[in-house]
Amino acid sequence: MDQSQSPSVLVAAGGTGGHLFPAVALASVLVERGIAVHLATDRRAIRFGNTFADDAIHVVASATVRGRNPVALTRTAAALGLGVFQAWRLIGRLQPAAVIGFGGYPSVPPVLAAVWRGAPTLIHDANAVVGRANRLLAPRVTAIATTFPETFRGAPDLAGKATLTGNPVRSAVIAAAATPYSPPSDVLRLLIFGGSQGARIMADIVPAAIALLQGELRSRLHIVQQAREEDLARVRAAYASLSVAAEVAPFFADLPARIAARHLVVARSGASTVAEVAAIGRPSILVPLPHAIDQDQFANAGVLERAGGALRLMQEAFTPERLAIEIAALADSPERLTAMAAAARSLGRLDAAARLADLVLKVAGLACR
Repeated sequence: MDQSQSPSVLVAAGGTGGHLFPAVALASVLVERGIAVHLATDRRAIRFGNTFADDAIHVVASATVRGRNPVALTRTAAALGLGVFQAWRLIGRLQPAAVIGFGGYPSVPPVLAAVWRGAPTLIHDANAVVGRANRLLAPRVTAIATTFPETFRGAPDLAGKATLTGNPVRSAVIAAAATPYSPPSDVLRLLIFGGSQGARIMADIVPAAIALLQGELRSRLHIVQQAREEDLARVRAAYASLSVAAEVAPFFADLPARIAARHLVVARSGASTVAEVAAIGRPSILVPLPHAIDQDQFANAGVLERAGGALRLMQEAFTPERLAIEIAALADSPERLTAMAAAARSLGRLDAAARLADLVLKVAGLACR
């Protein structure tokens, strides 16, 4: 991205796709509108360096609060304190028109430093429930952008400065969304992925579920599945033993296009997954990551389920037997799959990045651009 434009904004996002993808989508729109964009992040985001110019990526110290161990809490506080100092100096040098946080603890130091410097600030929350970092920042920032309409239902003091924008999606998702849903006929195409924290259970459960299906249905399947490197051999062997057509890999760079090409998605329910499945409009079976403090994935999946676009299975219910039952029932009901696809699509917000960009420029006092 060309950073020679002026004025500029600083986006702050942790080094995970769930936080970075919306930041990247917003940055693309802002650059098109003549705004230079800098990224404050942690070291995990270096692998995304081809999205931003090298001199527009600024690594700021941060740490995640985990548990209540006094030593760990002290180290976390020290890291966050160092990050605030680094961000204070960075903001002083860049003089951004606004600072935008996308959640996760790496967004805390830049947004806090901006608040203390008196710069306009905005946070975006991608989930149906507010994360811990954004809960800390919400009372202090100028404005809040939300993905779902009821995110701050239980916090009326904050709802007044919240604007519903949706969760910005990448250009590849917008392109994939142009592909209409076609119900299965001879072939049933499944896509299975779980992210870095969820691929193991998909490797454990999905092949075993496929083995329980009737032979006629198995012969119709075409499976694309994400699996960890250590699980690749056993997952491929399982499908080969069942004579099921399957492509298994640790990563798919073209995941949005693969979502668009499938009849049914089986996945975790992180913010980016839910946003992309909804924007593209595909039926899904969603398995929330358990034990999360905020239960954000549980809430995200619930939004799609209530709309009729997904089935939400808790991990304890995500067994080979249950999954086989659900896949077989959906395979026997193409009209239900079509209805689920339409329901999911009704929640998709392809203009979320533009809506968020409008809000950013308003907060920054640059709304005329």
